Amino acid sequence: MLNLQIPHANTVSALRARIRSWRDDRLSVGFVPTMGALHDGHISLVRLAKAHCDRVVASVFVNPRQFAEGEDLDAYPRTMMEDAEKLTEARCDLIYLPSDAVMYPEGYSASISLKGPAEGLESEARPHFFDGVATVVAKLFNQVRPDMAFFGEKDFQQLMVIRQLVKDLDFPVDIIGGETVRERDGLAMSSRNVYLSAPDRERAARLNAILAEFAGALSAGTPCAEAQRAALETARQAFDAVDYVEARCAATLAPLDDGPIDRPARVLAAVRLGSTRLIDNMAAKAPS
Repeated sequence: MLNLQIPHANTVSALRARIRSWRDDRLSVGFVPTMGALHDGHISLVRLAKAHCDRVVASVFVNPRQFAEGEDLDAYPRTMMEDAEKLTEARCDLIYLPSDAVMYPEGYSASISLKGPAEGLESEARPHFFDGVATVVAKLFNQVRPDMAFFGEKDFQQLMVIRQLVKDLDFPVDIIGGETVRERDGLAMSSRNVYLSAPDRERAARLNAILAEFAGALSAGTPCAEAQRAALETARQAFDAVDYVEARCAATLAPLDDGPIDRPARVLAAVRLGSTRLIDNMAAKAPS
């Protein structure tokens, strides 16, 4: 057992007992689910939750069901003591630390599958991913029972999937998106950035610039198909591999027509540098 100074719970019963005491005092509860290896992006969500709610729970659980065979489950960074220090500084009220056995006990068989915003993009490269995310988030929502839950816009498709999950399954939870937190050179903060070699770390910043150029072209009236081709070609020159560079409807993540955009859009990309996969996205306004 880790010797953590911040209040923490390892079981559903202990978690609910603490939350029940808050409810008895008529306090609102915010929730920030994480997989640990926390950075300033995660902490910004905790601070956002503190601004909206009386008490905040952050979970740390590396969810095996969103990793496929050959992905980095075993290598995923686990830094619990450092995470606890950061959450303490951010005035998080409780850390929830369920084990695999708590989340998926022997005989567990349920899974949640969504379409709509879960289709395409990340699902092309990782078809298992959003089923795993939706399942674990649904379980966490049932365990924590928060009033609000906070997710980063860096994982924009995931944010949209969670919103669809809440709508479809009638969870009484308000989903709040937090702005992407970036390094000084524009690279979106990610737990996987630690995998980048020094030369690849310099190259990684190009992703932000490519998306900014793509979004700017759409907002200036360049046809979507033309702007997308240009962004894809630039990305292929900059990175070792490109999974996707696309523009989608910001409200639904539906594909857009080839012509100039006529509604708010989101440009999204996933690229690879060595063994590290980077994702990012940016808003694009329709031409005025």
